[in-house]
Amino acid sequence: MRPPIRERSNGTSARDQAYAALRHAIVGAELEPGRRLSENQLAELIGVSRTPVRDALARLRDERLVAIVPQLGTFVTFIDEAAVADAYFVREALEVSAVRIAAEKATVEGVVALTANLDAQQRAVDADDAEAFARLDDDLHHLLCDLSGREVAWRLSERTRGQLDRVRLLSLPEAGYRGQMLVEHRAVVEAVAAHDADGAEARLRHHLRMVLSQLPAIRAAHPEFFQED
Repeated sequence: MRPPIRERSNGTSARDQAYAALRHAIVGAELEPGRRLSENQLAELIGVSRTPVRDALARLRDERLVAIVPQLGTFVTFIDEAAVADAYFVREALEVSAVRIAAEKATVEGVVALTANLDAQQRAVDADDAEAFARLDDDLHHLLCDLSGREVAWRLSERTRGQLDRVRLLSLPEAGYRGQMLVEHRAVVEAVAAHDADGAEARLRHHLRMVLSQLPAIRAAHPEFFQED
């Protein structure tokens, strides 16, 4: 069972806590699409005042994860395929550029950290732990951006990819899909460890397109999460 939203909040300020907790709950479908959000209820759940919640909702509106409708309230958005495509475009541009630099600059320590992450992913696959795998997946991509020395690539990618993350998490409960992702993660890390910038770029580009290629099947399996055409 997932811990309560209050226990999952993190950050250095009440605003950061509210944002992190609400984003996690929306991306993970704990706060389902179409749900009306009450600032008072959310503030009580997270353990902060209404002001940080209001600020967090404004940030989530910019990420297209909530819609603020005058006179009606604030609602969790449905997944918009156009927004998913936009998020993918931004993520690919940023992370592919970063992984080329990471492959050129990779240190022994950096490769060790990447390998340790892959080992943990394997344990998550073996344990059928989709939530742990999702966290480790994010950590791996963050490590690759850090290795490039362009950590800003991760921050900007994270800011724009909320809709893409929602689709990705809908696919992760499939154990076979997690295994396939792990194979692709290993291929990227192998290219980085070999200082093969072209190979790292090609493998990461292929990997990032994996979610997009699965979008029709994911929508067919979870139509209630998607915006109607």
